[in-house]
Amino acid sequence: MAEKASQICIVTVTGKDRVGIIARLANAMAKANINIVDVNQKIMEDTFVMTMAVDIGQATIDMGQIKKQLDRIGRQMALKISIQDESIFKAMHRV
Repeated sequence: MAEKASQICIVTVTGKDRVGIIARLANAMAKANINIVDVNQKIMEDTFVMTMAVDIGQATIDMGQIKKQLDRIGRQMALKISIQDESIFKAMHRV
């Protein structure tokens, strides 16, 4: 079976800072065979802000399932989490 091409997506996470945010997301990514290629996170006052570049090319679940999983984590941890294709993210955040 041929290996799928890489497909980079950007995950953005914002919410009140608390223990375990990165661990929870990294665990969910690992279970779905999603490779984290870059992480940038800051705490502004008490707000957690993170962008994570992930490669979903080898993922064992599709984009709809990934979004559902991230929505569930967001609800459970009171975070706003979104994922979008890198090209869309770049177009929306062009300076």
